[in-house]
Amino acid sequence: MSLMTSWLESANAPGCEFPLNNLPYGVFDAGDGARMGVAIGDCVLDVAAVDHGLDAALFAAPSWNAVMAAGPDAWAALRGRLLELLGDAAYRGAVEAHLLPLADVALKMPFTVSEFTDFYASKHHATNVGTMFRGAENALPPNWLSIPIGYNGRATSVVVSGTEVRRPWGQLKGPDEALPRFAPCARFDLELELGAIVGVPSEGMVSVAQADEMIFGYVLLNDWSARDIQAWEYQPLGPFQAKATATTISPWIVTAAALEPFRVSTPERERELLPYLSEPKPMLYDISLSVGLAPDGCDEEIIARTNYSEMYYSAAQQLCHHTSSGCAMRSGDLLGSGTISGAAKDARGSLLEMSWGGKEPLSIAGQERRFLEDGDTLTLYGAAEGNGYRIGFGACAGKVLPALPKPDWA
Repeated sequence: MSLMTSWLESANAPGCEFPLNNLPYGVFDAGDGARMGVAIGDCVLDVAAVDHGLDAALFAAPSWNAVMAAGPDAWAALRGRLLELLGDAAYRGAVEAHLLPLADVALKMPFTVSEFTDFYASKHHATNVGTMFRGAENALPPNWLSIPIGYNGRATSVVVSGTEVRRPWGQLKGPDEALPRFAPCARFDLELELGAIVGVPSEGMVSVAQADEMIFGYVLLNDWSARDIQAWEYQPLGPFQAKATATTISPWIVTAAALEPFRVSTPERERELLPYLSEPKPMLYDISLSVGLAPDGCDEEIIARTNYSEMYYSAAQQLCHHTSSGCAMRSGDLLGSGTISGAAKDARGSLLEMSWGGKEPLSIAGQERRFLEDGDTLTLYGAAEGNGYRIGFGACAGKVLPALPKPDWA
């Protein structure tokens, strides 16, 4: 598929993140209340104000959950109508008045998160972390090549890009300490991920193919992680408070339809998967990803570049496995891919890996970084690109604030 042209010239500009091919969904506020919008070029379209062709009730609340729950036929109808409205110059007069400059609006949470599940599904990441803590011979857990490992997180922790993130307090215990102490996290980290959003609810097990059709779209996702809190708490049940501080997502939902031309296959399996996890077609996407870090008062530097195609398990496989116990999925469920890392040192998706547990600090703007410092602004970027156009996600950013003062009662 090549670039589809719009009568809005900014959507046709080289390198534009939001061409007509994209049309990602978000929620914006121009100062008169939150509304559902579609990004196009350097503008956002107020969807409820145009002849979108769907039931107006689906746009009554500033959230895309109702549209998601309406199902694939409604998704296809809406996308088709938007392509007409923004692609055919005959509609310009009816639509142009409902376009607002992106620079003039605030972006809000695009949907209400029902549940949040995070996975551990990049082989390079799992190998790096396992090597640090268990040695190269035992890097991967015995089940890793057979099952998408995950844990249930907190939906209330999910925030939209631009939200500041407060350094958490927690129980810490160093290797030479007899007992834990209560203190601010000293090893605060990022996790570069892609989030898949469930549109169609389910009851009972679904196949990988069915799971793929249930996914409404994708967002960039940073699952902020307190590594020292996690080191003390995670055995035997896994992450808990270490992952409950915040999970930042990008403000635009890039639809599965927009990403369809960029499908790629998962890697060759080192161990044959059980039949229920087999994929009928390519289930990953060629999405270039990068991480930018800006110390307080300094320019941003890109510290990592990788690609979503590095994943060992796809979102559809993760969703299929999630339902295998009979677990019902709801519209608005969010699945984190797990940290996305490549083979090279500069393709690692967390500071834990980049600094190798703090032993190999990075130099950023003349400063050392083992983990995130107060005042650091961390930004994830992502785009699928080819055939003369780009499908962008928008930035996924957050600034680290100092921990709150310790309460008297703590």
